[in-house]
Parts: sequence; C-alpha cells; structure tokens
Amino acid sequence: MDWGTELWDRCDAIEKHTQSGLELAEKYVKFVKERTEIEQSYAKQLRNLSKKFNLKRIGKDEPDCRFTSYQSFMDILNELNDYAGQRELVAENMLMNICAELTKNLQELKQERKSYLTEAKKAQQALESTNKQLETSKKRFEREWREAERTAQYAEKTDQDLNATKADVEKAKQQAHSRAHVAEECKNDYAAQLQRFNKEQNQFYFNDMPLIFNKLQELDEKRVRKLAQGYILFAETEKQVMPIIGKCLDGIIKAGTNVNEKNDSMIVIEQNKSGFDPPGDVEFEDFSQGINRASSDSSLGTPKGPMDLLGKNRGKNFWLFSKKTKKFTPERLPPPVVTEDFTHLPPEQRRKKLQQKLEEIGRDLQKEVDSSEALGKMKGVYEKNPQLGDPSSLLSQINQTAQNIERLRVEQSKYETWLAEAGGRGDTPRYKPHTFNNNEAHESPSPDGAHSDGGTPDVSNAIYTEFDDDFEDEEVAPPIGKCTAMYSFPGASEGTISMKEGEVLAVVEEDKGDGWTRVRRSNGSEGYIPTSYVTISLNI
Repeated sequence: MDWGTELWDRCDAIEKHTQSGLELAEKYVKFVKERTEIEQSYAKQLRNLSKKFNLKRIGKDEPDCRFTSYQSFMDILNELNDYAGQRELVAENMLMNICAELTKNLQELKQERKSYLTEAKKAQQALESTNKQLETSKKRFEREWREAERTAQYAEKTDQDLNATKADVEKAKQQAHSRAHVAEECKNDYAAQLQRFNKEQNQFYFNDMPLIFNKLQELDEKRVRKLAQGYILFAETEKQVMPIIGKCLDGIIKAGTNVNEKNDSMIVIEQNKSGFDPPGDVEFEDFSQGINRASSDSSLGTPKGPMDLLGKNRGKNFWLFSKKTKKFTPERLPPPVVTEDFTHLPPEQRRKKLQQKLEEIGRDLQKEVDSSEALGKMKGVYEKNPQLGDPSSLLSQINQTAQNIERLRVEQSKYETWLAEAGGRGDTPRYKPHTFNNNEAHESPSPDGAHSDGGTPDVSNAIYTEFDDDFEDEEVAPPIGKCTAMYSFPGASEGTISMKEGEVLAVVEEDKGDGWTRVRRSNGSEGYIPTSYVTISLNI
C-alpha cells in the first residue's frame, strides 16, 4: 500500500511522521556515542589498573620473577591490557560503522525530505493560485450577470413607458445588450478557469502529491532500514571481539592453572638456602668451676675461657626471625663487606653467584672469540684481495680482541678456582677460536696468560686455511637456507668459492658481521662468498 493512495489528504501527518523518524535516528546516534564513551572510559580504567599493578618495575634479575605465581599475575595483567584493547576496538567500530554512517545518511535524508516537501508546497501554492483565479472569475461573472439582468429589465420598462422617447428606448436596449455581452464573456472566462482548476486539481491529487508522498515513503523506509542495520551492528560489533575476549579470558584461566606451588617452594629454597648446618647442642657452662679450681683438678673439669664457654656455635644467630632491637643495630653489627669472590654470602648463595658470574664471562668470551674469528677472516681476504681493503687497518681491532680474550680467560680461571673452593663444579665451557694452518702455527694462550712459543698470539693467522685432519671426519652441517648469485665471483682467494650470476647455492653459515657467507654446492664443495653479491633466503 502506498502513502500517495491511502494518505492523499494527510500531508501534515506525513510531514510530522518523517520528522519524528529522523529525530529517532538522531537520538540513536547520540545513544551509541554515549555508549562508546562508556567503552573508552572502561578501557582506559582497565589499562590504568593494569599499569598500576604491573610489576615490570622490578628487574628481571629480581628473585620474585622466577615464581610461577608472579609470572601468572603478569600474564593476567597482560591479558587484561589486551581485553582493554578490545573494548577500545568496540568503541572505535561503533563510532565508524554506526555513528558516522548514520550521521551521513541522516544528512542526506534531511536534504531529500526538504526537497520533497518544498516540491509539495510549490504544487499546493500553484493549485491555490488557480483556485483564487477561479473564485475571481466566478465573482466577476456573477456581478456582470446581475448587472446585465438589471439593464435588461430597465430597457423593457423603458420600452413600455408611453412617456419615453424612441431615443431613450434605443439607448436602454443598447446598454442591456452591451451588459449581456460582457456577462457572456465573464461566463466563458469563468468556465475556462473552472476547467483549468479542475485539471490542475486532478493533477495535484492524483499525480503530483501521490508521487511526492511515495517518495517520502521510500525515504522513510530507507531511514528505517538504515536504523535497523544500526541496531544489528550494535550487537555485531560486540560479537566480533568476543572470540578475542574469550582468548583473553582463557589466557587468564591458563595463567591460574600455570601456578605451581611446589615449584615456587623449591625456588624459595634455592634462593634463600644458606648452606650452613643447623646448630649443635649447647654445651653446659659450669660456673662453679671457678670456686673449686684450687680444691681439686679432678672435679667437673678444667675451667674454660670465655671463648670456649661460647661453644662451637659461637658467632651464629639462633633466631629464625630477627627483630629490629638495639642489640642488632647497624652500629653494633655493621653489614658485611661485599667481596669479589662473594665470601660475604652463605655457601649456597656464594656458589650460585659464582656460577652466574662464570656464565656471564662465558657469554662475553664467546662474543670476543666470534669477533676475533670474523676479523681474522676479513684480514685473510684483504691479504688475498687488496682491492677489497687494507689488512693493516684491522690490526688494532685484532689486537684489542686478543687482549679481551686473554683478560676474560684469566677472569674465567679465577672464578672457576673460587667455585671449586666453594664446592661447586667448574664445568663452564672453555672457548677458543679454530686453529688453521697458514704457514705458521700459533698456540692459544693458556689461562694464566703464558704462551708456548713466548710470543703474542696472532689471531689473523687462523683464517681461511685448510682444517686440520681432526676435522675431516666432522659431520656435514645441514643447510640453513639458500642464496642466488646476483653477480659473478671468481673465488680466487683461499677459503672462498667461485660462483656465476644466477647460480643457486645452499647457505650453511650466516654472515657474522664480516661481510662473508659460507655456502655449499650440490657436489659438496664449500667456501665463503661476499654477502652483498647474493640474495639470501633462510629457512624459517
């Protein structure tokens, strides 16, 4: 059913209804905006809450970081932060997909409605104008007809008057005829105006206004349809983030299940175990021996000195939970001096600290060894290919690296000795660069800094030469990727391998910062090539 057919005479009602519909859409947009403000405020509060209770201010080396309960709480805070991000996403999507779209659509509908109502008003004004013209012509016809009747009666009365002259009679008849002619013209004009009005009225009520009303109906239905989509999006926007919110909540549940109370208890033991043995029995202190000293030596025993009276437990604190009393003030018991060998710590804690220090030295030593090998390789290549660079420019770096290696090995040996004294195992791995044959062999420096040949080790001599026979039976390393040559490379230097443009080779060792990559051909031959000459694709 159409508004143009059913509501042809309810223009005011249609105008009011369409205005009310637009106001409802505007009210819904305002409602969604306030909802997004709530979401944004909620997300902000969640982020502030997560930040407030975040324990990242405690360093990773702090003991608490190892507890599963601590780690799980950190995971919960991270999941809560992600949850807050999803609430922000809900607000953003609602603003973009509902508020922005509906506001844009409302502006278009308002302009469209205004144009239709303006068109209807113009049509109505045109009909009213025609109606006024009809009324004017009608009144004129009525007035002229009455005047024509009056002049006709006067002419007839004059014609019957015996005293009237012939001229008076002719004049009266002539006026009556003239008035009748004017009345007839007014009649014809009235008839034409009436016909025009009826035609326009028919056009207005059966064509123009129904068309405008139907357009307004389509506009209102479009508005309702868009509003319905906005209603659906209100829920769909929330549903879209539900899977991720579910994962966040699952992550919180998983964080709770990951808490291991037994593991945390063991960590407490590991972190706080002193290594001391529990105190033995307290010896009996016989103060009566001082009285009986002169009487007999065979009494309860020879009296002991003040230090002996303290027993074997002297110097130990018997209190499990120390209290802040005057007896234990810092002035009376100054804090122990921190020493390099950690002797100020209990045995177990000392072993742990020494082991950690050895691991740090080992990592630093491995970095220096890798750097030494890389510099040596680069120096060997420069010696074979002077156009690539000056070998002497690397000597200062090579010497500095060798000094660093020597210093770290001395430190390593020192801490291994202390660890052995503390009852730990000195199983920290030793690091040394590969030794190659390059006309002259040099021994690696010993831990105490002495060399077998009495000279300073030249790390550059251990580069780009053949491996010793001990490495011939070494297992072939699997490739870690492949590369394609962008340029040809002659591979004239020892340790390098030639390649042609477009050739595909297997990568067996990445570039360690020296500009060279180790590759292998399908026939098994291996060597180094410039990294900048190839495009590399590593296996993931």
